[in-house]
Amino acid sequence: MKKTMKAAVLHKIGDKLRIEQVPVPEPRRGDVLIKVTACGVCHSDLHAIDGDWSPLPNLPLIPGHEAAGHIVGLGEGVSDLKVGDAVGVPWMYSACGQCEFCFAGMETICKAGEASGYTKPGGYAEYMVADAAFVARLPKNADFYQLAPILCAGVTTYRGLKRTNARPGQWVAVVGIGGLGHIAVQYAKAMGYRVAAVDVADEKLRLAKKLGAELAVNGREKNAPQVLQDKIGGVHGAIVTAVAPQAFEQAIAMLRPAGTVCYIGLPGGDKDAIRASISAITNWELSVRGSNVGTRLDLAEAVAFATNGLVTARIKKVPLEQVNAIFDQMRAGKILGRMVLKLA
Repeated sequence: MKKTMKAAVLHKIGDKLRIEQVPVPEPRRGDVLIKVTACGVCHSDLHAIDGDWSPLPNLPLIPGHEAAGHIVGLGEGVSDLKVGDAVGVPWMYSACGQCEFCFAGMETICKAGEASGYTKPGGYAEYMVADAAFVARLPKNADFYQLAPILCAGVTTYRGLKRTNARPGQWVAVVGIGGLGHIAVQYAKAMGYRVAAVDVADEKLRLAKKLGAELAVNGREKNAPQVLQDKIGGVHGAIVTAVAPQAFEQAIAMLRPAGTVCYIGLPGGDKDAIRASISAITNWELSVRGSNVGTRLDLAEAVAFATNGLVTARIKKVPLEQVNAIFDQMRAGKILGRMVLKLA
């Protein structure tokens, strides 16, 4: 009889996940089989379940792209990993390695790329298969619960900060201090930036200050762009991890001349549009960029920051059976930090 495992499965877009017993997957050539210990819950998982993006995810779907655990099986041809190794699985399941984007170090936008927990089964399960060439190598004694959010929230904000082109000593704004934002503040501080945090919740702003932000502005109570312009002359770079369209619009106004804003958060659905001042962007030579997760090099660097103690996710461990309740909290904006599922 084939071995089974517990998994959270989506059968229909918009439905709740079902906790089921499903067959343990088998690694094919180039794959590894991972016994999952922890898997972070990302807002992208909610977008997948609610059907906010096109194309829709492959159904039935096991979500999850912040999975960490140990290798328990090797597919044919895998020689640089072994059973017992500690690894993590990010959103980028694989890329072709042969297109112009892969050759240019931009594998994050490979058109043939696959996504963990979206086009491929993810980590809301006791076991999962991953492409051996794209897993993160983790330390032998790694705390999988702490490192799980680094595999998406960490690498995504780290790459986004780099793409602002800000230099150490310059100001960056982190707009939205949630699961991604509270990690972004720490990366920004560790990278030598001066950090301004913007959110609409005082509790999140207090956390940002505790994590190293010099300025904290409540955008609900004050005109955040004006505050940053008046106090520091605007920021050199900004990243938006929030999901409210207004945050994306305001972030442009937070920039000083020649500044760059990098969009990371994804509103989804019919909210995925903003209005921006073309004259302001042109006259002040501002740059607006997108940033999509991170390359394998970004992932290795982001993990190194965390394993060296420079970045620590604020987490809460929860059983897999509570995953639907977590999504309800996420929709209501009531999560501070990151939720991590306990699989083993």
